Amino acid sequence: MAQLTGKKIALFIEQRFNEHEFIYPYYRLQEAGAAVIVAGNMAKEHTGEHGLKAWTEAAFSELDPNRLDGIVIAGGYGPDLMRKNKDCLKLVQALHQQQKTIAFICHAGWVPISAGILKGKKATSTLSIKDDMLNAGCQWEDNPVVIDGNLISSRGPHDLPRFAAAVVNALSGNNAEKQYNVS
Repeated sequence: MAQLTGKKIALFIEQRFNEHEFIYPYYRLQEAGAAVIVAGNMAKEHTGEHGLKAWTEAAFSELDPNRLDGIVIAGGYGPDLMRKNKDCLKLVQALHQQQKTIAFICHAGWVPISAGILKGKKATSTLSIKDDMLNAGCQWEDNPVVIDGNLISSRGPHDLPRFAAAVVNALSGNNAEKQYNVS
């Protein structure tokens, strides 16, 4: 099951990341053959919402968007720190301009909001940031997975199997939008 062999994906976390939204995509992408780089504001130890420790291997400023096939942004409250980092936002904007996969779950919608890439796009999130998504010009939907072009979004941990499958399918070139949109 190495459908992502040769693909390089950055998985974004920050302090108070959601452990489920980090671990599930991390191992699912590796299982599919992708090289996964855990990235954050700086290379250091981070603590999840429930105490799990994880190390970021690279800072956002060290990543080259031309060498990545996509990103996955874990939720929790870490995205509130990520959205304040200019290097993070520049990276998200560059990947979006290149139409590379940008996947985000739960509170991670804050990052594409701050990057200014959601206006006129369909997406979902946890209900608690729905107003933020709408105010950013997003067409918010209450579905497990919403795909709009290169953007893949999901509501939260309970949707992880569908979210991870959609990300793997998109990165492997399959028509994830047709298979996973529930609209």
